[in-house]
Amino acid sequence: MALYELLDSTLNNMGYELVDVEFSTSGKLLRLFVDKEGGIAIDDCVAISNHLSRLRVVEQIDYGRLEVSSPGLDRPLKKERDFVRFLGRSIKVKSHIALQGQRNFVGVLREVSDGKLGLEIEGKILRIELNNLDKARLVPEL
Repeated sequence: MALYELLDSTLNNMGYELVDVEFSTSGKLLRLFVDKEGGIAIDDCVAISNHLSRLRVVEQIDYGRLEVSSPGLDRPLKKERDFVRFLGRSIKVKSHIALQGQRNFVGVLREVSDGKLGLEIEGKILRIELNNLDKARLVPEL
């Protein structure tokens, strides 16, 4: 089983969502960004770290240092379910291929269906295919 799938399954069973994984082969750093409904607290990071330390031994995952963190206020959106979860929120997206002469957009996420998202920008809906997204992040609400 690939590392991402193993971590995703393990964290799901613990009640968390794996948002992103960064693995540095040179420094053997494994960095996880996790989330849950209501947000992540330091106690959550400790519980995840303790659990994954045991998983590391059982599954023989080779890393020197583990970091567990919240995805932050500008949380990345990667999976279709991320977009569904944050309907109605302002997001910033960057597309692989330019649409209407540009690749960067900021708007309110209004819909997600059939592999496309509907982004409201200045009162108009722009449809962007999910497979055309390079990056997508929440715009922080302060």
